Amino acid sequence: MKRRRRWFPVMEVAAALPVVALAAPAPATLDAVQVQAARVHAVDDFDLPASITTQDVDAHGNGRGVLVSEALGGVPGLLARERQNLAQDTQLSIRGFGARSTFGVRGVRLLVDGVPATMPDGQGQLSHFNLLGAQRIDVLRGPFSALYGNSSGGVVQLWSADGQAGDPWRLRASAGSDNSRSLGLQLRGLAGAMRYNVAASDYRTDGWRRHSAARRQSLNARLGFEMAPGQRLDLLFNVLDAPRAQDPLGLDRTQVREDPRQATAVASLYDTRKSVRQAQAGAVYTLQRSRQTWRLMAYAGQRTVAQFLAIPPAAQANALHAGGVIDLDGGYGGVDARWAWHGTLAARPLELVIGANADRQRQHRSGHENFVGDVLGVRGRLRRDQRDRVGNVDSFAQAWWQFAPRWSLLAGARHSRVDFRSDDRYIAAGNPDDSGRRQYTATTPVAGVVFRAGQDLRLYASAGRGFETPTFNELGYRADGGAGLALDLSPATSRTLELGAKWRIQAGTRLDLSLFHTDTDDELAVASNSGGRSSYRNIGATRRRGMELGWRQPIGEAQHLQLAWTWLQASVREGYLTCSGLPAPCTAPRNPVAPGTALPGVPRQLLQARWDWRPDRWQLAAETVAAGATTSTDLGDGRAPGYALVNLEAARQWHTASGPLRLFARVDNVLDRRYIGSVIVNDGNRRYYEPGADRSWTLGLEWQWSPH
Repeated sequence: MKRRRRWFPVMEVAAALPVVALAAPAPATLDAVQVQAARVHAVDDFDLPASITTQDVDAHGNGRGVLVSEALGGVPGLLARERQNLAQDTQLSIRGFGARSTFGVRGVRLLVDGVPATMPDGQGQLSHFNLLGAQRIDVLRGPFSALYGNSSGGVVQLWSADGQAGDPWRLRASAGSDNSRSLGLQLRGLAGAMRYNVAASDYRTDGWRRHSAARRQSLNARLGFEMAPGQRLDLLFNVLDAPRAQDPLGLDRTQVREDPRQATAVASLYDTRKSVRQAQAGAVYTLQRSRQTWRLMAYAGQRTVAQFLAIPPAAQANALHAGGVIDLDGGYGGVDARWAWHGTLAARPLELVIGANADRQRQHRSGHENFVGDVLGVRGRLRRDQRDRVGNVDSFAQAWWQFAPRWSLLAGARHSRVDFRSDDRYIAAGNPDDSGRRQYTATTPVAGVVFRAGQDLRLYASAGRGFETPTFNELGYRADGGAGLALDLSPATSRTLELGAKWRIQAGTRLDLSLFHTDTDDELAVASNSGGRSSYRNIGATRRRGMELGWRQPIGEAQHLQLAWTWLQASVREGYLTCSGLPAPCTAPRNPVAPGTALPGVPRQLLQARWDWRPDRWQLAAETVAAGATTSTDLGDGRAPGYALVNLEAARQWHTASGPLRLFARVDNVLDRRYIGSVIVNDGNRRYYEPGADRSWTLGLEWQWSPH
């Protein structure tokens, strides 16, 4: 019986997939993708010893067009879970890295048009990823992720489309379940020597769960200038305004069974919510001369966050307590310079890349009580006031060499130094000076070889080291309940091996298979999670091993099938003691976790399939997503069952005198299944579960027109 339950979601997937006849595919020309994910600019990703997937954003353009998870379906090894809670953003993990994150994205490196969306401390945000102006998303997995430095369990890069002469402008509007509506405008094209792509969007929803209404406005602009032959300057601008996103918090098992749409009672009592504002600008200068390429990037931004938590006044009576309202206000920026040379060594092609980068983040963190007298959910008396700073200085080098007709080598290393410093400005009776500083350093080498087994087949092996420092979010609260930063946390270090095969043919078929094994020491894990506040600790040694399969198959001239399957076994290598299962707050872990216990937040299996059919002016698509059971505690006693969902899409385009007009519709969770969309690891109140939405719909209209 246990075996049947474990595989039941996969069986549902097989039953739900459309039955199609595999007709003989017509010849097609393969796109030559120059992958910047592994810092090799002149080599096709097919010839690199790394797992890389490129997602065409337009291919997933029949949804709301706001949430990044909509464009990441079908990437092996990647799990993007919508929490039905825009106050906490998408849960994003790659091969289990980042699965325990309770806020934003950690363990995975994020970039937009080459500019970091991950701060120097390793904390990243997906909220300012603007899909309306995006062209593609590159996802890098495996050892070569370490070349991006701190917290690179994987890399996700969004690339905006480059404006071209004759590009249409477009207006897009949609409406859907839960009074969700979005409006977007994209202006793209060529004006003189300037290539432009400006996209603005506004999204509002009442939320599927009660107390989960949100609004999000985003502006992204990319302006490219051809200054002279071989010289280009790109100016990048991004603005995000999310003034009020309500937080319904997690539910316990009984609450999920009674009414999965409800919010926890304290969410309404304390009006739990979060607001975010961010403005960012960047510039990328590229100079190409003969065999050399110089690239200089600089960026700067400002970000403010205010979050109201559900912490009762009694808990804040402790003089060391930082309060129930978090205010973060700070700036960040950095520079990156690199030089690439294309030539030969022993009459064989060689590419060298050498570079360095430095990033800085300054943050004013203040805490306030979340009550004034008997009024709850308001900003009250000051309880915390500190200035936090973090900076990194990194240098890296990489070489790609085809040392034999059928063999090539890719090797590199990165040295990182990350400095944290906190200056405590709130010193009172019972609350001493908690200022402190900590420095982390690491060198992460990586190497891989590719064997050209045939014209359409590559075999590869790669290995490397990685490291992950605590983020400011993880340093923010000490596991012992004291004030100040948890500066005793150590960085997690990992060692990864990967074997893979890539096969493709001119008809467009592509098959990618990889086996991986990662051992991590000093794993960073949730110590306790209560009232929206999380503390972390190092738990020791863990292991992640598994298999990924990606398959893309054209079917005739109008159909396409995409399949992504991941098997991942993430477990504890060495036993430790945990606070899981003990009342909050817990300052003395004493429940044992045995070796071999599964890591929480990571399903054993994930299967995603998409069938797309485009006859004439129509587009029809069916998707199936299935995930295995997910544990939510270190002990494995909280468990979200596996699920399988079916989604349908349809679109119709008309050609008008003013330009193409497209009507699109999407229905998610067609079978109206109840399921747990994500889990809150080690929640101290045992409210681990964030239910997924039932059957929902989106209906939209997109109009394109030429400005000329």
